[in-house]
Amino acid sequence: MTMQKPIIYQMLPRLWGNDKIDPKKNGSLSENGTGKFSDIDSNTLEYLKWLGCSHVWLTGVIRHSTQADEEGCIPSHPQFVKGKAGSPYAICDYYDVNAYLADNPENRMAEFESLIKRMHDAGLKVIIDFVPNHVSRDYGKTAPSDGHPMLGENDDKTVHWKSENDFFYYPSQQLVLPTETPEGMEPYVELPAMATGNNCYSPAPGINDWYETVKINYGDSHTGTWDKMYDIIRFWAEKGVDGFRCDMVELVPPEFFKWLIAKVKAVFPSLIFIAEVYKKELYGEYIRAIGFDYLYDKSGLYDTLRTIVEKNVNDNGMPVELWQSATGITRSWQFLSDLQPYMLNFLENHDEQRFASDFFGRDARKTLAPLYVSLFLNTAPFMIYFGEEVGEKGMDEEGFSGRDGRTTIFDWWSVASIRRLRKLIASGKYRSSSVSELVENGLMKEEAELFLRFTEAIRFAAEDCSIRQGTTYDLCYCNMSSDGFDKNRHFVFLRDYEEHTLLIAANFSNREAVMKLVIPEHAFEWMGIPKTEALHPGKVIEVKVQPMDGAIVTLI
Repeated sequence: MTMQKPIIYQMLPRLWGNDKIDPKKNGSLSENGTGKFSDIDSNTLEYLKWLGCSHVWLTGVIRHSTQADEEGCIPSHPQFVKGKAGSPYAICDYYDVNAYLADNPENRMAEFESLIKRMHDAGLKVIIDFVPNHVSRDYGKTAPSDGHPMLGENDDKTVHWKSENDFFYYPSQQLVLPTETPEGMEPYVELPAMATGNNCYSPAPGINDWYETVKINYGDSHTGTWDKMYDIIRFWAEKGVDGFRCDMVELVPPEFFKWLIAKVKAVFPSLIFIAEVYKKELYGEYIRAIGFDYLYDKSGLYDTLRTIVEKNVNDNGMPVELWQSATGITRSWQFLSDLQPYMLNFLENHDEQRFASDFFGRDARKTLAPLYVSLFLNTAPFMIYFGEEVGEKGMDEEGFSGRDGRTTIFDWWSVASIRRLRKLIASGKYRSSSVSELVENGLMKEEAELFLRFTEAIRFAAEDCSIRQGTTYDLCYCNMSSDGFDKNRHFVFLRDYEEHTLLIAANFSNREAVMKLVIPEHAFEWMGIPKTEALHPGKVIEVKVQPMDGAIVTLI
């Protein structure tokens, strides 16, 4: 059976389908609008399959707290809601979807199930968030989940901590929020106060704490809390969800996840679990001992590539420090060793600044050098953040988020680059290889230029056997003295599968590179590459790579 390299497309349905032309800063739902489940239509799904995607991560599906009182929403107290729309990670009902995403709010679950079916029919798998560490401040207060166990319903609130309690309490102490009470409203009252999601064990969280959330207590061994969280996972799995991106797992006892994953996979063996993990030293434990299928490699390859890019985007010819050098890529894969296939590689997601933002790469066209490494270096899955393929900058000033280089997850908003991308998708002309035709059908010239290269790379990764299944050989160590090769700004490697071999080069410099590379005897022996007159140890292979770009040479 042919293996597919997992390509995950992350999108916020709220933003994906919103065609509002002139959204208002801090605008309400009625002012700025929202995308719907139905906007993820057959054209969208056909595009994602063409792109090479295997999974779609739908962010912000499960019902969260919001200030909106339209489109079937029940407003939460604005004193603790971040932004007019609210954080997708402040869950107020684990067994419901956001009403505002449905054309008919009363039919919202059926509409979501219909979306799952459309995606499955298109050959795409569905990932949603599992938020195990915290809930919204008003969890369960506005819409109790009929027939399902509720967190906190039997808690003893007279004690700070009790193994059987689902939450942490401060008896006789009222919550003191770091935000002002909106004019004309009574303050939000929480008595007793509960501990905050980022482990702020205080009745008075600070402005930088996750004050909109409440920390979940997992006790010191198996408790009823564990069973309630299993019930949540089972609920969504039975609806056809194929996997879960598990939020902030390092704040939850690993013993819980070991138990949960084993129990779930006994019933749903194909279900995948992706962990948001930041401590590299724990990678092995979360894969080998706990049982996650994939982990964020934020602290490894992502941080390495970002550091290299930030150094070289404004390359002034000054010496490159060790931590800024492309040699860090070699150190990254050496650290990972056999864990590499289990890493989720990415250049963007909702937590990180957009590559094209003023805070990172500044120019979307310079994304190709890190893309060629992150996408092609190993068989690990790769994640695309919606709009990345057209260089979305994340530089709107939407409201709560401010102009921070991130596409907002807190505000009602419409993203201009996404609107243009959706226009292109609707036209069906995204298959074109002409910049002018892409421009005629929605994109700006710079977006079209990136789109051609970016989508070409993704599709190649999804289709080429050496990328999907092959082995990797780092060529840097044997080319330190090669003409045109700069160890601090260039990275080169082989990908090989059976009788198909590629040489891939990335140039992290603002200057064109002409590298004269050699492949050592060991690579031929280790990868089983046949020696020929045209290709043999010591043969000089000239590779020209444009500034901040990548190149692929087919050797066999």
